[in-house]
Amino acid sequence: MRGIVFRGDCTLELATFPDPTPGVGEVVLEIKASGMCGSDLHWYRRPAGEVPAFIAGHEPCGVVVAVGPGAVGPHARLGARVMVHHYKGCMGCPDCRSGWPQMCRTAPIVVYSADAHGAHAPYMKVSADTLVPLDERLSFEAGAAISCGTGTAWGAFERVGLTGRDTVAVFGQGPVGLSATMLAKAQGARVIALDIDESRRKTAKEFGADAVINPLDGSVPEAIGELTGGKGVSISLETSGAAAANRDALDSVSPWGTVCLVGIGSEFNFSLAKYLRTQVRILTSWTMSVQAQRACADFVVDRGLNLDALFTDRWRLEQAEEAYQAFNRQSGGKGVFLM
Repeated sequence: MRGIVFRGDCTLELATFPDPTPGVGEVVLEIKASGMCGSDLHWYRRPAGEVPAFIAGHEPCGVVVAVGPGAVGPHARLGARVMVHHYKGCMGCPDCRSGWPQMCRTAPIVVYSADAHGAHAPYMKVSADTLVPLDERLSFEAGAAISCGTGTAWGAFERVGLTGRDTVAVFGQGPVGLSATMLAKAQGARVIALDIDESRRKTAKEFGADAVINPLDGSVPEAIGELTGGKGVSISLETSGAAAANRDALDSVSPWGTVCLVGIGSEFNFSLAKYLRTQVRILTSWTMSVQAQRACADFVVDRGLNLDALFTDRWRLEQAEEAYQAFNRQSGGKGVFLM
C-alpha cells in the first residue's frame, strides 16, 4: 500500500509500505476517512531530517478488517465501524485505565503518525484498546473530526466546565475553533468567534456564533468589552497557537473567568502582578480522554449537529501534495482524505 510521509521543508511523499498484519492485541482498519489536523503542519514544515518516517494522519476512522490474537473488546470484531483514540500507553497505569493513555508515565507513549504509522493510507494497524465506536448515524468524515479536532474542542470544554450561562470567546476559527463554536452554541453558551480570515468568520456565523471579530481591526479586549457591556467573557478558548491571541485571550476574560489554551506553537509572557487580583484560571487542554471522545460523538448524534459541514476539502491520497499545499495556507476549512 502507499501512504503519505512528510519529508520536511513543506514536502511529502507517497511512499510504499507492506500491508499491515495485526499482532497480539491489535487490529487492522480499512481507513475510510483520515482527517487533516493543524498539528500536521508542524511536522510538514519542519526541516528535512527532523521528521519521523511514519505514515502521517492521526484522525483515523474506518472499519475493522483483521483481528489479531488476544485483541479483545466489543469493537475488536470484523466489520465494526470505529474511530481511534490515537494514543497508546502501557494500558495498565491509573492514567491509561482512566482513559488518558497520552498521560502515561509508565511506558513510552505511542502517538499514531509520530511514533507509529498513521491513517493517511488505505490500512492502519492499531491497538484494540484505542477503538471507539462510530454510530451508524455519523459519517466516517465526522468520526475522523471527532478523533482529534472536534474532540479537542469537546475536551477543552470539559476542562473548563462550560455551561449555558457562559459567554465564550473562541480565538481562531480553524477546525478546532469552528468545532468549539458549534459545540458551545449547542450547549447554550453565547459565542464570540475571532479569526483574521474572512471566510472563517463567515463560517463561524453559519455555525451559530453570536458575534465575530477580526483581530486585525483593532484592540480585541476593547471589542470584546463592547460586546459584553464591559464585563469581558467568562471563558476564553485559544485555538490558533498565536502569541498575540494568547495575550488577547487573557486580557479579554472577566475576573474569576477561565482561559483555556489549546493552540500549539507559540510562547508568551505575562505579568503575575497584573493578573493576580483578577482570580482568573489559566488551563491547558490536550485533546480528550477515550470516554470524552465517545461522549462527544454521542452529543453530536443527540443534538443532530452537522459535523460534515466542517469539511471544505475532500481529497484522495494521490492529491496529497496539492492537499497539504492548500492546507498550509490556513485560509479554508477542514480537509480529509477519503479512501
